[in-house]
Amino acid sequence: MAAALDISAPAEWQALGLVPGLSLRVFGMRRSGNHAILAWLQRNAPRGRSVFLNNCKPGTDPLHNARGIEINGSHASHNQAKRNLPAVTQKAGDGALFLVSYEDTSPAEFGLSRQPSGAFDEALFSHNVLIYRGFLNWSASLLKKIQANDGYTLVRRNGIVLRTMDSYIRLLGLVRQAQDLGLVAICYDRWTRSADYRAALLQQLGLAEHDNSLGEVQSYGGGSSFQKQASSAAELQTDRRWQQMRSDAEYQALLHLAARDPALLAELEELFPEDAAYLKTVAQHQPLPQGEGL
Repeated sequence: MAAALDISAPAEWQALGLVPGLSLRVFGMRRSGNHAILAWLQRNAPRGRSVFLNNCKPGTDPLHNARGIEINGSHASHNQAKRNLPAVTQKAGDGALFLVSYEDTSPAEFGLSRQPSGAFDEALFSHNVLIYRGFLNWSASLLKKIQANDGYTLVRRNGIVLRTMDSYIRLLGLVRQAQDLGLVAICYDRWTRSADYRAALLQQLGLAEHDNSLGEVQSYGGGSSFQKQASSAAELQTDRRWQQMRSDAEYQALLHLAARDPALLAELEELFPEDAAYLKTVAQHQPLPQGEGL
C-alpha cells in the first residue's frame, strides 16, 4: 500500500506519496560537483528507485518548493508534481531513496528559530550531507559560469561570487565539525579521484554499491563551463579549472580579495592547505602597480 494512503505514516511521507528506505538532505555551493554526486547517489539507490527534489528553496518545505524533480533518475513533470506529487512519485514506490538538495546554502546559514527545510520534520532525514570543493577550482568554475550570463554587469557578477564565497566559508566550518555534528561530508575533489573513497561513502550512507563510476556529465547549470562537448564525467579536467582561469583579470582580482580574507584562509589551512599556501603568495603582491598618481 502506498504511504499516501497509510494514515500511520508521517504526514510528510503521506504528502510525498511513499515511505523512503533512506532519505538524504544535501547541501553544497553550486559548481561543487553537486549534481554529479547526486546522480551517483541515484544510480546506487535501492533497485534503482529514487525521488530527487532539486535546488529546493532554503527555509521552506522541500515538498512544495523544489525547482525540479527526478524519479528513478529521469526528469519528471515539475508542473504535475506541484499539482499532485504522489501521482508522480508512485513510480518509485516505498523503500526508494529520497534526495533533497539545497544549493548555495548550508545549515550554518540558519539559527535556532529557522530550519533549512521549514516545517518539514528534520528527524525524518537519515543523513545530512555536505558537498564541498577546493577553493581555487571552485571559485574559477563559479566565476566562469557567471561570466556566461551576458546580461550581468561586472559588478553584479562579482557581487554574486563574493556573497557565495561568504556562504562557502561557513560551509567549510561545518565540514571541519562534520564528524562531531553527525554530518556526512563529501569532498568533490577526492570523489572524482578515488573509487575507494566513493565506495566508502556509499557504505557510510547505507547504500549498496551498484554503479561506482563518475557517470555522465549532468545538464544542470548548463553542464561543464569549460568542456561543453564532454559527455563522460571522466573526461572533465576538474582539477585544472583555476589554471585555466589564471590569466583572467576578474579571477585575478577575486584571488587578491580572497587572499586577504583571514576567515577563508583559516578554513583552507585546515581543509585545503595547498590552496591556502597559494593565496598567501598572492597576498605578497600588490594588485596594482606602485606609483605617484596617474
